[in-house]
Amino acid sequence: MPETSGATPAASGASYAAAGVDIEAGDRAVDLMKEWVRKASRPEVVGGIGGFAGLFDASALKRYERPLLATATDGVGTKVDIARRMGVYDTIGHDLVGMVVDDLVVCGAEPLFMTDYICVGKVHPERIAALVKGVAEGCVLAGCALVGGETAEHPGLLGPDDFDIAGAGTGVVEADQLLGADRIRTGDAVIAIESSGLHSNGYSLVRHVLNEGDGWELDRQIPELGRTLGEELLEPTRIYALDCLALTRMTEVHAFAHVTGGGLASNLARVVPDHLTVTVDRGSWVPSPIFGLVGIAGRVERSELERTLNMGVGMVAVVPQESVDVALSVLDDRDVEAWVAGEVTERQTGDPAVQLIGDYAG
Repeated sequence: MPETSGATPAASGASYAAAGVDIEAGDRAVDLMKEWVRKASRPEVVGGIGGFAGLFDASALKRYERPLLATATDGVGTKVDIARRMGVYDTIGHDLVGMVVDDLVVCGAEPLFMTDYICVGKVHPERIAALVKGVAEGCVLAGCALVGGETAEHPGLLGPDDFDIAGAGTGVVEADQLLGADRIRTGDAVIAIESSGLHSNGYSLVRHVLNEGDGWELDRQIPELGRTLGEELLEPTRIYALDCLALTRMTEVHAFAHVTGGGLASNLARVVPDHLTVTVDRGSWVPSPIFGLVGIAGRVERSELERTLNMGVGMVAVVPQESVDVALSVLDDRDVEAWVAGEVTERQTGDPAVQLIGDYAG
């Protein structure tokens, strides 16, 4: 046996538990989340939770002439810090689903299934189950299945109460129904669809502003909001997938734009062809009070707010003029607030892809 350079042997051998990983707690977390995962299913899902891979019956795609699979992945950014500080874990999963499936639906794809990844410093089974509950509920709202996921415990890298969450989704669209810039035409109308608040973008700015500001504690009651600041900041991202799919079934849609990081102008610009421009009139809506509060608390200029936050518009639909009335009626029937916010015109030399004009109403 080789010498050990005089080192004193440990009283007992190292173990995974001693390193900070609690396998039993992880097993309990799986047991607690099973009922929620079962609720987020579709007929095409094969098997249940616990396998090494989620299974989805692809024979369902036979009804398509030329099915295109769409995929997206995302997280919820530093909004997780608000959830941690508030001790509320059952809404952040809605944010995750919204961020993923609403990227899929932009091209006209129906979301089919999602997987999630939860990384924690220490496994608290009830907390993990609450996170998965939120993801499962979000999948139900989006009409897709939660077919699997992973929970990883990273002691030493994350604090005992720290966590992060991410996910990936897959959808399908018929090739000849693919939406995007090539469908947009001069004269198309731009329909803005209301956000539920900040959604899941810009929280690094928001947290910086509130941490630096005096008196902006999460439990502070804000009269303009009708609730505490923390409750407002945890308002889940609206999930538009089924609303957008309803629009594509009921009327002609040329493109969608999911308004996430970068704000309205930069995300809408992603679906505007080079020879066209979109003019959006700020005067067509009143942003909810949280956007003004962030601006006031941090003395943030409007241009910076608009580059960072959605300013009250979470999704945009670009439709031909003859589809406007039907589109607005469909959304109204689904209790989704929407309005005509702009139009598409020919781009002149020097014009940006998207320009915001006027001042916000109210």
